Amino acid sequence: MLFNISWPLLKKTIYLPYEAYFDFAYGFVWEYITPPPASSLRSAMKRFKTTLSNLRFLNSSFAIRVTPTRSPQFTHNHQVSHFSPYTSPPFFAPFPFHDLRFPTTQQKHYFSSKPNSVVELVLTNAWSQGFEHELEKCYPSLTHETVVYILKHLENDPLKASCFFNWVCKKEWFLASSSLCNLVLRILANKVTIDQFWVTLTMMKKKGFYLDRVTHTTVLEGFRREKMNRDFACLKTFFKQMLKENARQSVFTKVVGIISGSEWGDEVMNELAGLKIKYSDSFVIRVLKELRGCPLKAYKFFHWVGKQSGYQQNSVTYNAVARVLARPGSVDEFWSVLEEMKSVNHGLDIDTYMNIKKQFVKNQMMEDAVKLYEVMMNGPYEPSARDCCVILNATATSDSPNSELAFRVAEKYESAGHTLTKEIYDGIHRCLTSAGKFDEAENIVKTMRNAGYEPDNTTYSQMIFGLCKMKRVEEACKVLEEMESSGCIPDNKTWSILIQGHCAANEVEKALLCLVTMAEKGCDADADAIGVLVDSFLSQEKIDNAYKFLVEMVRNHSTFPRQRTYERLIENLLGIRKIEDAIDLLCLMRKHNYSPFIKPIVQYVSKYGTMEDAEKFLKAWRKKSPQSHSAYLHVFESFVGEGRLTEAKDLLSKCPSRIRKRKQVSEFFASAENQIAAAATASAN
Repeated sequence: MLFNISWPLLKKTIYLPYEAYFDFAYGFVWEYITPPPASSLRSAMKRFKTTLSNLRFLNSSFAIRVTPTRSPQFTHNHQVSHFSPYTSPPFFAPFPFHDLRFPTTQQKHYFSSKPNSVVELVLTNAWSQGFEHELEKCYPSLTHETVVYILKHLENDPLKASCFFNWVCKKEWFLASSSLCNLVLRILANKVTIDQFWVTLTMMKKKGFYLDRVTHTTVLEGFRREKMNRDFACLKTFFKQMLKENARQSVFTKVVGIISGSEWGDEVMNELAGLKIKYSDSFVIRVLKELRGCPLKAYKFFHWVGKQSGYQQNSVTYNAVARVLARPGSVDEFWSVLEEMKSVNHGLDIDTYMNIKKQFVKNQMMEDAVKLYEVMMNGPYEPSARDCCVILNATATSDSPNSELAFRVAEKYESAGHTLTKEIYDGIHRCLTSAGKFDEAENIVKTMRNAGYEPDNTTYSQMIFGLCKMKRVEEACKVLEEMESSGCIPDNKTWSILIQGHCAANEVEKALLCLVTMAEKGCDADADAIGVLVDSFLSQEKIDNAYKFLVEMVRNHSTFPRQRTYERLIENLLGIRKIEDAIDLLCLMRKHNYSPFIKPIVQYVSKYGTMEDAEKFLKAWRKKSPQSHSAYLHVFESFVGEGRLTEAKDLLSKCPSRIRKRKQVSEFFASAENQIAAAATASAN
């Protein structure tokens, strides 16, 4: 049944149950969104109530029950062996159910209970009421991990993700969780499904689920990026209000304070027991997240709370504590929890795996990342081929590239029945060249050729990068020649790698020759090449050369250096009192729409500069921001801070009248004069 609501944030016709609309209309709109005029609201609400009175009652989209534990809904290893002529091969085939469409009611089908089967089914069929009925027949129940797995595969199709989530929430066997709802919110937070996002958020609030800070921050950033200003403001208001209204916030704060304030022991456990709290999954997850800075305490709390009367850990809370423990100081406890999960028939959901993998990579824990990948590949929720490539590249770019880990990743992927792709071969090759194992890298290229993949720009560039890294630049140049002779044209990235190699070997002249050759062959220097050449000049204290080179590249070759390259050069120019050149670079920066790098220039001008220097800086600023007065205030404040009030007044007298008349400017000078007068009086006394 459809309702068409035309208030802000609900401009599309969307399918939602009665209770969801009831909550949204009477709760969220009135509390969190500035309503339209009272007359139009009364009229809209009257029509809304009339419509509702003619509709039969539907159950809530969320089925919340008190269930002590939840056993697996099906055995993942079971494979149904009956297939009609219309079905695709079983799960171990390369693309299970790829061409499957639902048959007519006369045709009977049997489906595999593997998670990939239901994922493929959902991905390849349009959502409809008939599809829901057939899906329910084929899959009478799904585990929490399977629901997460499906939703992760629907991230690029938020409309279908919304349909699937609404369908699964109505099932008696489904138990919603805070973590799952937060995942859904991240998927729905876009212009296409913004209405569903707000309804889901409102229902979460009613059912006591918690919008976590990570989701809040991620969604806000997405709203800002997409210029969804109204939604941005509403979500900030919603989150603040949610924290204020949370009836258990004081209890939560007290629990976290008790645990984080003392060493874990009998005293802490007795104090927690004395609170006589009725723990819920949502509450436990919040505590665990808050204790991520002291993961060992989170680990002990997790096991303590699991022994309390009336509460039992489940897949959701196990996944929550796994996220907290996946860091250098508690990795042993992390693996212990994974073994414990296995013993009670729980496993990592794919969203938790992705989160933990990022933590391992960020902390250079590549052996743990590879081990975790192997664990997931052994289970029912296989990571994608893309994930295999990500781990291989992370291994290659780590501080200590380990080719053995790369081979383990590839072997595990292949042993699962998959064929190695060009990207995976590239990942292995990159790791070998980064580790300096060039003979083995050549063997991989031969294997790749035998598999039907010819070396390309990526392959040659990786070899050049590895040789340059080992300071074998001459050999890298020969590889470039071999690359060109084979008909593979070097691109910007290849040339930039060779330029960086020459610079690392302190061969700036050869790097410049590469740059010239690069331009002759029709390739423009990228930001990496420009940055590394500027750094090479600076490392040799050739600051003037660095300045001339950068200006030449920007003005005559239309290159686009990074902001940090400009900033480093400006700082070095000020160090040798080249204020005019620094101001010139500031103008170039602003043409590229970089944020102004004025602080060091203002500090220099106020400490060492003349009035002419200050005027030149302010003139350069005015060209880009003629109406702004902030730069003037910065200069005045800095002059006064250096004890140069008189010079600041002289500069003010030369400023445009609109600046002299600004209230903030006049108030600043009045305050500065009063402070100096007060200081003089105090000194005289």
